[in-house]
Amino acid sequence: MDLFNQDSVESFNLLPKDGTVNYYGKIMPTAKALTYLDYLLNEIQWKNDVAIIFGKRIETKRKVAWYAENRFEYTYSNTTKTALPWTKELLELKDLVEKKTGETFNSCLLNLYHNGSEGMAWHSDGETDLKKNGAIASVSFGAERKFAFKHKATKETISQILENGSLLVMKGTTQTHWMHRLPPTKLVSKPRINLTFRTIVR
Repeated sequence: MDLFNQDSVESFNLLPKDGTVNYYGKIMPTAKALTYLDYLLNEIQWKNDVAIIFGKRIETKRKVAWYAENRFEYTYSNTTKTALPWTKELLELKDLVEKKTGETFNSCLLNLYHNGSEGMAWHSDGETDLKKNGAIASVSFGAERKFAFKHKATKETISQILENGSLLVMKGTTQTHWMHRLPPTKLVSKPRINLTFRTIVR
């Protein structure tokens, strides 16, 4: 891939149909990514994620945090979170992502996976709070992990290794036609953090 030709990234779609996913690869030097990883691990207000499944309250090992420009409420898995105000570092990363993608975002859901045993099951980000067919930009820090997509109708699967300091963007009808997941793995012992920049509408 020609790293100096942004159009080559934009035009390459990981998905064969029914959506658009662009993988930009690393968008910052490794040293810078490690600096952000250290900040995120130690300064973000992490909490164990909670989901209500068949009426039972489930607390995950994975931790999450929710930041935004306003005190947005965001509901998924039958639980509601209220956003914390942006930090200087999160605003730096939002600005970098917006410049790379040409999109704008007003919120960020952060996920902390302590090791490869923690992952995310198949799902789509189709909550009514989100801008319909809007872009979701995911920035990864720490351990490299495989990220997978599965078409809802054909069951076709696509996967991509997400590198430390890399950017992946899902947009268009991706959430309508595809699910995605972070599969667990015994091969990873170090933490991974991903920041998913989103647009909440009211």
